[in-house]
Order: sequence, then C-alpha cells, then structure tokens
Amino acid sequence: MPILTSIIHRLDKPDAETPATLTCAERALASTPELEALLAGVNDSFHAKPKAWGHFGDTGSSAFAAGLSEYLAETADFVTWSTRMAERIRDLVDAHLSVGGHLLFVHYQHGERQYVSVALLHHRQGFAIDGALEVVETPQLNLGQLMLAARIDLAQWQGGTSRQYVSLIKDRGGKKFAEGLRELLGVEEGVDASGETRALLKAFSDYVEHEDLPDDASREKTDAVIDYASTQAKRGEPVTLDELSELVDEQQPKAFYDYIRQQDYGLSEEIPPDKRTLNQFRRFTGRASGVSISFDSHLLGNSIEFDAERDRLIIKQVPGSLKEQLKQRRE
Repeated sequence: MPILTSIIHRLDKPDAETPATLTCAERALASTPELEALLAGVNDSFHAKPKAWGHFGDTGSSAFAAGLSEYLAETADFVTWSTRMAERIRDLVDAHLSVGGHLLFVHYQHGERQYVSVALLHHRQGFAIDGALEVVETPQLNLGQLMLAARIDLAQWQGGTSRQYVSLIKDRGGKKFAEGLRELLGVEEGVDASGETRALLKAFSDYVEHEDLPDDASREKTDAVIDYASTQAKRGEPVTLDELSELVDEQQPKAFYDYIRQQDYGLSEEIPPDKRTLNQFRRFTGRASGVSISFDSHLLGNSIEFDAERDRLIIKQVPGSLKEQLKQRRE
C-alpha cells in the first residue's frame, strides 16, 4: 500500500466548552513502514464501520473537491490544501465533538487504484515499559474510535460515471455531526449501501428459487456469495455483478447477471456491500424423516416463524410451485 504523500495536523480540544485549537504541520511526511502500518490499521477500522456512499455535488461549491482537484492537477500542494481543510474540520469538531486528535490526510495507492483519505485519530491512555523496566502511562492512538473519516476513489471520481466514489463514516458522532461532515466535503449521497445489499441478496434468493437448486448446491452458493461480499466489504471494495455472477455459476457465468437485468432489480454494476446486512443473510437447512427444509435467515420473523415451545415452523408465504403441488394433491 504505497503512500504517495501524507501529512498529520493536530486538533487540541480538552473538553466540550473549550474551543479547539489547530496546530498545522509545515511539510509532508516521508513514507515509512510505521506510517504504512498506521494507514493499514486506519483502513481496517474504517472498513468495519457503517458508511454512507456518494459523490461530490454538481454545483462546484465543494471547497474540498476544488482543492483536491488543484492538488491532483499540480496547481496547489498537498500541505496547503490539507491545511485549509483542517481549518474547516476544526470548526466542525468545535460544534459537535468534545475531544480532538490528530488529522491524517493521505494520498496512497492500493492495487491499481489511488485513494485520498482523511481521518481524525483519537487517543486513549495506555501503558508501556520504559528503559528502566518501569511501567509508565503513555497516550496511544485509538483506531477503533474513528468518528470522522472519509475516502475518495480517485479513478472512479475522475472517470465521471460513478456516484459512489466517496465513502464516509455514518452516524458515529450523531446525525448532526454526520450531516456536517457530508456538507463540509460537499458530498451528495448516491447509493444506499444497506438497501442495495438487501436488493442484491433478494435477487440471489429469487434466482436460487427460480433455478430450483438442490439444498447442498443452494447452501454452497450462498456461502460463496456471502464470503465474496464480506471480503469486498473488509477491503473497502464494491461487489461487481460480473464477478458475482461468475461465482454463482461457473458453467454459465452470465446467467445470474442476465437474470438480474431481466427481472429489473434496479441494481448498479458495482454495489458497496453493507456488512450488517450480509451478517443477517445465512441459510438455515435441515433434513429429517423425509422432510427437507432450507430458507434464508433473514426470512425468519417475517414470512417464516419458529415456535420453539411447540417445536414447529410456520410458513406464511408458500412457494408457488409447492402450492400448486399441494392443491393437486387435495384434488
């Protein structure tokens, strides 16, 4: 994960009543193994948080986007742009948070893509062993406490077709704080990650039912889909319908993709996966005494109920093909 350029400024805010003060660095940092390890830790924490996805507004009013464009066009330097943004972030922190921290601005490459990330790193008191082998208190970065962080996929932004190249932490410091961060960046939400993930999983469930797959095959494909989407979420990368379709059916790699388009689920070519939604989607399966049952876990409590006291499942929406068989049996 090569770091192309980075800088760290400091925001001091002792308590909620005291105004925040900003101390800006005068030069960019040299890339070191320690800095790269810090970036990896920040990214891991960032990808684990609930996020909003969007794009810069079309009005050209985003000072963040304008300054970033100047830096990428080499008409302004990274230090100047980050300093201007740090001043705006100071005002946001002053209005909504009771603690400060260190502001990390970093331009880096991951694989074939380049990103720019901004994160406010908070501290906590920890312990260390000094040279005299004594225990001493020492401040440590608390990467798990990210409340302000955003990442811009430069390739998607400059490509001009995506509406989800900006990702930012959502609702960590309260709704007003999240809204303030979105306005500071000049970002308009372009996609609902949770809703898109639910729609994708609904499409997959419908496809499994449409193809009338055996239980073992259904369970295997479900696990493969969830594992792939969860891995993409951990990496901070989108799920692509082409890759997912190939994963669902290697023999007919376009079958699931064509099914989605024919049924018009309204899904984008790339979908930012939502980890919470994925974690709710697993299949329950069971077979005994000539009865085989398999259903997606998110249906439990909705169209399927489990009565533990009476040891029974209640199915509220019987599949069409099964309903017809039952009707014919009664006749």
